[in-house]
Amino acid sequence: MQRVLVAVLAAVDALVAAAAGLVAVLAPFTLLWLVVFGDTGAWEALWPATVRVWQLGHLVPVHVAIDRETASAMGIPDDGAAFWLSLAPLLFAAFTFLFAARSGRRVVTTGSTLAGLGAGIATMAIVSAAVQLTSDNPAAAVTTWQGVLLPTVVYATGMIGGAVRAAWADGDRGAIDRLHDLLDGWDPAWREVPTLVARGATVVVMGLIGSAALLFAVLVLMRGGEIITLFERARVDAVGATALMLGQLAYVPTMIAWGVSWFAGPGFAIGADTAISPAGTSLGVIPGVPVLGILPEGGSGWLLLVVLVPIAFGALGGWIARRSYARDWAFDGEGHEHFSPRVVIAVGIAVCSGAAGAILAACASGSAGPGRLADIGPDVGAVALTIGLEALVGSAILLLAPMRRGVPEADEDGPSDDEAVDAARW
Repeated sequence: MQRVLVAVLAAVDALVAAAAGLVAVLAPFTLLWLVVFGDTGAWEALWPATVRVWQLGHLVPVHVAIDRETASAMGIPDDGAAFWLSLAPLLFAAFTFLFAARSGRRVVTTGSTLAGLGAGIATMAIVSAAVQLTSDNPAAAVTTWQGVLLPTVVYATGMIGGAVRAAWADGDRGAIDRLHDLLDGWDPAWREVPTLVARGATVVVMGLIGSAALLFAVLVLMRGGEIITLFERARVDAVGATALMLGQLAYVPTMIAWGVSWFAGPGFAIGADTAISPAGTSLGVIPGVPVLGILPEGGSGWLLLVVLVPIAFGALGGWIARRSYARDWAFDGEGHEHFSPRVVIAVGIAVCSGAAGAILAACASGSAGPGRLADIGPDVGAVALTIGLEALVGSAILLLAPMRRGVPEADEDGPSDDEAVDAARW
């Protein structure tokens, strides 16, 4: 496939990703505006609001400044009329990331990886710049370079990650293949260490995300009455309830990231001087958002056992890495056990898992209003440290346990060489 065609298709992918996110905000905004105000000429208000929500969903902080007359009419004190809003509805970033990863995998199969990556990322940068320059709004302002750069970074991260994953598995006739050739020249005991580290860390991170998502679903089912009560207390009509529901849906991935930090142990905050963790809950006054009705009102010593979940996923990742390692590279030609590579694999799983946890915590933290609402989400350092240590403990239990030595030679009537190796090692 010609490079020009690959670049065009990658650019179209980026346009579709950006347009889908913007339309997902603009369409309900337009319907709600028509129902409430009946004004079809509201583009000057709808477009800037749409862009700000889309940018906030891509980690761009928004500075909200309410004029004095409006603040007085709404009963907002002067010190609360201006604040930063940076707690991102991660549904938008997750969609862009996954769509970009799909596009990155596709450009690898064409053989023109660099052309596709360059076109896709450049197109997203152009779109981000265009929407930023056409959405001036003094009531909700963003820093220009952040409005252009951060959505582009989200897309570029997904696209490059998808391309690297596909190239590592299938080859790209380029840099990844050269890296494969370099690793093939290493000692057999070390050449698969990077792959096994990535595989084990993926098990830990995806296991924690899946557990947090399951916990969120269970809490919604168990505490549905609290959510309904908070909806009723909000005293909103059908239009307001619809807007509130859509806003909460956009924050579901953010709350799943909070669940990851809760399983890790440090938990998260809903405002200054608050804490929700397995060790206990200290809430005080929190925003009356209905979905926050799932938050626990107290703690229990038994809940501390949830820290075994990341340890268990670390053990699962270590077991998967151990099986792959033991089958092919655990012993040298004289039957001596390789130990150092397994230490590196365990440490690598811990470091990569902790780094992924830190990224999730950083993306799910920020400000949601003035005063005490300026501090919401997990503590990045604490989450990274605890996930890393828990993954290290779990993976080390399986990876560093001694493997059996003394692989017998198979005779004519005995098992095959591979069967004898597996039987001796396990």
